[in-house]
Amino acid sequence: MSNWQPEAGPDVARRRAERLAVVRQFFAERDVLEVDVPVLVLAPVTDPNIDSLVVPDAVAAGGEDLYLHTSPEYSMKRLLAAGYPDIFSIARVFRDSEIGPFHEPEFTMVEWYRRDFSLEAMAEETCRLIADVLERPELAQKTVSVRYLDAFENWYDVNPLTASIDELADLARADEDLREIVGERRDDWLDLLLGTGIVHGFAHDQLTVLSHYPASQAALSQIDPDDDRVALRFEVFLGSTELANGYVELLDADEQRARFEADRRRRSSKDMPALFVDERLLAALDHGLPSCAGVALGFERLHMIHEDVGSIGEVLTFPFWRFGHE
Repeated sequence: MSNWQPEAGPDVARRRAERLAVVRQFFAERDVLEVDVPVLVLAPVTDPNIDSLVVPDAVAAGGEDLYLHTSPEYSMKRLLAAGYPDIFSIARVFRDSEIGPFHEPEFTMVEWYRRDFSLEAMAEETCRLIADVLERPELAQKTVSVRYLDAFENWYDVNPLTASIDELADLARADEDLREIVGERRDDWLDLLLGTGIVHGFAHDQLTVLSHYPASQAALSQIDPDDDRVALRFEVFLGSTELANGYVELLDADEQRARFEADRRRRSSKDMPALFVDERLLAALDHGLPSCAGVALGFERLHMIHEDVGSIGEVLTFPFWRFGHE
């Protein structure tokens, strides 16, 4: 007989509600407006590292495909361009091909945008929110900040922007099979070295802000005006667990279109659907996105740390890994 009972009990659900109340109180104290955006969208993301879930041939869309959004980002930027003040959203988001102790195909994202915030100010606010939700104020008081280039030079004694692919593969101790799988793209090797090495050196009881990622990993962030080799992007880790990803947001519609088209070319080279770009987002950028910084934070990862459990599934009522195939 199929197991119909939930994974997480009412006590876990109650503490989840309490943690979400902390998030809302945090933003209320800062006069950041909560907004609601649609889960079903007309355009997917082009990022080759993210797979959208598709609702094919939707009658509501005149027989066209719809997509479950992977982030509220595009909709929220349209709100900002339309004149909204600082905003946040607590949204259910969906990503295909993401299942494991730290991943679910459906999860909760806390995302917010602050006008005229610097990279440093946004990272500091992110750490304060994390500390409040986890009820560990000391985390915001002893945050460690390190630049991406420095992290690689300290851990591997290599410059990640100039090292050859062979050097990076040697650092990863890659055999022929791994070299074939990872290929010849520098960022793929850097991601591997970051995830298998550097992050495991971050102190388990501290928040680490890793910032100024390579310009090739800018995504939707601005390039640093003081160093065009790097982007105004950061991630926040507790130990080796990534909790949040933030940008000083790109404002240039033409540059964003060029990045989307580069994504599409890369998807095609990997035999992935090329997809189409979100013209509404580009129109909003063309109209004028105010200077702002934004952050996306995975709420369930915070909740599992608060509960001191080993997987996201333990803080969900019906985790996909247990119930999705029954």
